Amino acid sequence: MDRMPHWADAVLVPLISLILAAILSALVIIGIGEDPVAAFNLMVEGALMRSAGWGYTLYYATNFMFTGLAVAVAFHARMFNIGGEGQATLGGLGVALVLLYIPWPHWSLALLAATLGAAAFGAVWAFIPAYLQAKRGSHIVITTIMFNFIAAAFLNYVLVNLLRPQGAMDPATEKFPEATHLPTFRDMFSSAETIMFRGAPANVTFFLAVIACLVVWLLLWRTRLGYEIRAFGHSESAAKYAGISPVRITVIAMLISGALAGMMALNTTQGESERLILNATEGAGFIGIAVALMGRSHPFGVFLAAILFGFLGDRLGRKYTFLVTVTLMGIATAGVGLIPDAATIGIAAPIIVIGFRILQGLALGGEYGGAAIYVAEHAPPEKRGFYTSFIQASVVGGFVLSILVVIACRAFIPAQD
Repeated sequence: MDRMPHWADAVLVPLISLILAAILSALVIIGIGEDPVAAFNLMVEGALMRSAGWGYTLYYATNFMFTGLAVAVAFHARMFNIGGEGQATLGGLGVALVLLYIPWPHWSLALLAATLGAAAFGAVWAFIPAYLQAKRGSHIVITTIMFNFIAAAFLNYVLVNLLRPQGAMDPATEKFPEATHLPTFRDMFSSAETIMFRGAPANVTFFLAVIACLVVWLLLWRTRLGYEIRAFGHSESAAKYAGISPVRITVIAMLISGALAGMMALNTTQGESERLILNATEGAGFIGIAVALMGRSHPFGVFLAAILFGFLGDRLGRKYTFLVTVTLMGIATAGVGLIPDAATIGIAAPIIVIGFRILQGLALGGEYGGAAIYVAEHAPPEKRGFYTSFIQASVVGGFVLSILVVIACRAFIPAQD
């Protein structure tokens, strides 16, 4: 059967999905009594016309770049590293130990040392599943999932029993020294006359994440090791015939993957919290899977997808991490190239999820329904309509941005076969 023309594969299929998704999303919003045009305008104004909105978007995007790159590197070696949560959790511990027990005269030196600590702890946590996969045949998905829970329990013990300040009730470390605090976007881009990125936690680690994208690209496509990783991922038997050690590549690829996931803690632990707390990862390890899928396991695609998911993380908040992930997984899968079945999933999955939320809202007696349940219950009465429309607009905007990212990935990034 003849292949679809490249322009049609890159533009036409996502465009049709965009139109169908926009129509169905508008019908859902109309069905719960809101104006889809006003909702879309509100989304654009809140997310794109204010520096604070961009600040939150880029903060979340920084997390997703690191975890997306971690998953992408493992993908190239035909491994599914689902342990980004645990590796990022241990990366936070590495950051905290480096910053709490070593005096640093300047944040730049502290950031360099914290990067090494986060990468080392994340890599060590990925080493054990990698070794079990390479030597014992233990499936990497099972072991990394288990290690997520072990990491959470281990950090809980360490914070409660070892690192918590005496007399404190909160399971967290003390604040890091002032000299280790990272510059925020507000510090870097504001002037005496104009305050930019007011209240946003975006900080200098965003640029470190962008550099990581470039380094991973150079590693995978411009080095011998990267060639061996990709060759092993294409065919283990052919790689062995060429003299590439499966054990060596499995372990090295997972070490790199774990180090990247661990570096996510630079943003959350050193950048935002300025101390080590529980649950700092906020599901970013799992969202990294969708980011890598949508980005076709290419660093440039991961960058674009991370910006998209950062937008959604800002607009929908932590409460809807699962909703965001499930909604976009179908469209992300379509971005990998599994057409037409995945295109159907890309349209059906969001509608199923949103429909479920609407039914759940009606069952709970919430007049706003859908993803607005939490807002309807917690926002002041005079603010409920505004926040409800804002969340609904984010769903529509998510569909639009999802398809645009898929178009970009299809047009500029070859399929990673």
